[in-house]
Parts: sequence; structure tokens; C-alpha cells
Amino acid sequence: MRIFVTGATGFIGSKIVKELLDAGHNVIGLTRSDASAASLTAIGATAHHGSLEDLDSLRSGASLSDGVIHAAFDHDNFITDFEACCETDRNAIEALGSALAGTNKPLVVTFGTAGIKPGDVVTEDDRASESLTAGPRAASEALALSLASKGVRVSVVRPAPIVYGDGEKYGLVTILIEIARSKGFSAYVGDGFNRWPAVNRLDAAKLYRLALEKASTGSIFHAVANEGVPMREIAEAIGRRLSVPTKSISLEEATNHFGALGQLIAADIPASNALTQERLGWKPEHLGLIKDIDRA
Repeated sequence: MRIFVTGATGFIGSKIVKELLDAGHNVIGLTRSDASAASLTAIGATAHHGSLEDLDSLRSGASLSDGVIHAAFDHDNFITDFEACCETDRNAIEALGSALAGTNKPLVVTFGTAGIKPGDVVTEDDRASESLTAGPRAASEALALSLASKGVRVSVVRPAPIVYGDGEKYGLVTILIEIARSKGFSAYVGDGFNRWPAVNRLDAAKLYRLALEKASTGSIFHAVANEGVPMREIAEAIGRRLSVPTKSISLEEATNHFGALGQLIAADIPASNALTQERLGWKPEHLGLIKDIDRA
């Protein structure tokens, strides 16, 4: 199959491209720069110049393909203007869906497990659109799932809020490491028993491929290795890595310590992968988060 991938040179997307190529698929990767285009062609993919804001480039890329994996999101601006990033995502999904309408070709869209059912284990049967806490991005998932009625074999992959791999830390863990380094200690909030799911990006990439190849229309899958890692264990692993002490701080102190992430760090956001394993036969195989932090 010829697969169009947005976010093709990103932290997860680059591994999705390799996973697809290794499985014998041809890949067209969306790219904004000549350097990114060169990195795609070097591994045997085809570069397709464009961006999430260039809807014509999305429609043309999708129309050239036998299926689409939408793995891109504007992570550069999501803290400062999250609602605008969500609107860009919705527009991109709508453009991709319009190109695939009536074809029954697969479209795999990215959402996330965080925020749907804080304090309870979110499952693949839970809909973000029915949650009061999922935020503005929930409309992206709802829009994607609505494309099923337009003849698109759409499915959703929800990666864990912590994605890691190869001894590299991106996103939340990178931020926590830098905060611990600057403050001189690694912190968790309260008793630190609040849980955050995590997934190795190689395991996530395999799930995207399986969803593309096998998912039934309207399916949701969780790219999470387990229900959640206690934040205290994450903080302790960071402390070991940096050789700094680990200690608890109060919820009131969290905003001052963690900045804009203060309240989020205290959230309990576990997620299940049971239905994903049952429906696709997917199982996480790579090194767990704590061992990955310890080895880096």
C-alpha cells in the first residue's frame, strides 16, 4: 500500500514511517523543509511538501495514497495557543477525510488518553466527546469518527501522554528533567501515587501500522504500555539520573515549581490497553519508562 503520513519526521512519525517501510509499504511523508525531505528520501520514502495549514497539500497527498496516518500536531505552540492548534488539527482531519470520502480507504487519526476520565481508567470504548474534561481537542476525535458515515475506514490511535524511546526524552519527561536540574531536586505532588501512562515510540509505531492494516471502521486503540506509572516513581528515576534528591511538594506549590504544567502534573490519568490487545493482537514489547530513564 502507498501510505501518506503527516508528522513523518516527528518523534513518533519517523518511527511510523520506518515501521511501514519495513512491512513493505510505500510511504509519502508530509514535510515542510528541504532537510526533512532529504531525511525521508534517504530511508526510501517519498517527500510531499506542505504543512497542516496547507489544506491543498493534505488533500493532494491523501488522494495519491491507499491510506493515511495523521500523526502530526502543532506541539510548538500548544502551550501558548492550544485552541488554535486544535482548530488546525480539525481542519487537517476534514481535508484528509474529504480526499478519502467514498473510498473506504483507511485513515488513522491521533488523539490521546489524557484528560478523558481523570481519576478513573479510560478505556477504548470511552468517547472524548462525552467527557467534560477532554478539552477542545475532543472535537478532533469526534470529527474523525464522523467520517465513517462518509465512506472512510477511520480509526483513532490514542498515544499515552508520555512517549519515549531509545534513551531519548521528549515532551513531558524532558521538561521534568530540566526543571529538576534547574531547581536542584526532582519533585512530585502530594503522595505521588497519581498515574501517567507511557509508551515506547517503537511500540506506538507498530500499533499505528496494525490500525492502518486491520482496524474496523470507528475503532479506537490505546498506545499505552500499562495503566500508568506513578509520578513518584518517575520523579525518583529522574532524581537518580541527575543525582539530585526527590521530594514531595504540595498542590499549592506545584504551579510555582512546574509552571504551566503544575496542575497537570498532579492529575491521575490512567488508561487501559486491554481492548487494543484483544482487537489487534498488539502488545508492548520494548523497555519500560523507568528502565529507559535509568539507562539514558
